[in-house]
Amino acid sequence: MRALPVSRSRALPRRLAPLFAVALTVAALPPAAYAAATGGPSHAPGPKAPKEFVALHDVDPTIRQEIRYRTAHNFVGTPIDGYRKPMCILTAAAARALRSAQRELLARGYSLKVYDCYRPQSAVNHFATWAKDLRDTAMRGEFHPRVDKSRLFTDGYVAERSGHSRGSTLDVTIVRLPAWPTRPYVRGEPLKPCYAPKAERFPDNSVDMGTGFDCFDTLSHTLDPRITGEQRAHRLLLKETLEGVGFVNFAQEWWHYSLRREPFPHTYFDFPVSRRSLTS
Repeated sequence: MRALPVSRSRALPRRLAPLFAVALTVAALPPAAYAAATGGPSHAPGPKAPKEFVALHDVDPTIRQEIRYRTAHNFVGTPIDGYRKPMCILTAAAARALRSAQRELLARGYSLKVYDCYRPQSAVNHFATWAKDLRDTAMRGEFHPRVDKSRLFTDGYVAERSGHSRGSTLDVTIVRLPAWPTRPYVRGEPLKPCYAPKAERFPDNSVDMGTGFDCFDTLSHTLDPRITGEQRAHRLLLKETLEGVGFVNFAQEWWHYSLRREPFPHTYFDFPVSRRSLTS
């Protein structure tokens, strides 16, 4: 979901500065102009998904789904634009790879659980609009207690584009079986820091990963050395299982994985998350 932080280690040589300026200008273009400038598609609006997209439930109904952005329990504090149904949509290639990972975990007494899958550009825009409103800190107590909202873009926690919009990226965790569903979030309930001990933070039927989902904190870095013991073992189990079927982890977020050979590496879609969006 997030953008990688920009390196500040060294100034550019003078001879490269004009090229760098051009690159920044192209990257800042609106989607249609970006596509024309780079020779490839950047943004694909429209109410329907390409035929390569599927509902994860149709490929593997055993994978748990807890689509947080359809609810108010997220860092914004309201349901997010573009999520019309609480369902996971992915490219068929990503869904099939996830099914392979699920088979491995079921044999060991675990199940995958997805928090988010395909994410429309309208949802990414909602995040960006929220991040620019520095007055709205209603959910800071849980999701970014140690990071000032003014730094969310700079530190890479929020970006103008997300790999999720390409359809082969997901946010995922592991549940030990058998497991009851996570209880519903009650809007306005007291917030607990996402890095608090598992028994103190918002309940989640996931195994203990050291932080909650969408925790804007360096403790969320997959291999942060402060995460040890059972928590580290759980992160490594998820990482090794998903990497074994073709996914790659985003090192700043233990929950974030993308299919290495994704079908749409340069296209950002904007159809809503709903059954109607899928081609019949």
